[in-house]
Amino acid sequence: VQVAQSGGGLVQPGGSLRLSCAASGNIYRVHTMGWYRQTPGKKRELVATITSGGRTNYAESVKGRFTISRDNAKKSVYLQMNNLKPEDTSVYYCNADITDYNTDGSLDYWGQGSQVTVSS
Repeated sequence: VQVAQSGGGLVQPGGSLRLSCAASGNIYRVHTMGWYRQTPGKKRELVATITSGGRTNYAESVKGRFTISRDNAKKSVYLQMNNLKPEDTSVYYCNADITDYNTDGSLDYWGQGSQVTVSS
């Protein structure tokens, strides 16, 4: 099982970016998917999560600006980030809770990380 993400980059304050993430491999089911972020010297923090049924949860700091969505058929999750602020600068990580055909229960998988820099 692999989780690969794309997107990110440099944007001016007030701008927008979109992150994408797709799971692949011997997957039986993808449960909750989400996005987290981490800046140097700080703990990784939750940005947003979405269940397989579409229920979403957001960090207070991004509510109203970020939108998480998923495509179950593509085993993918997306993060649309609007009205970006300098404090959103961080490395963003995709997370997926996955059950594969060889394992009882589920395991957490992480993407490789994407740098998002908000600066003028």
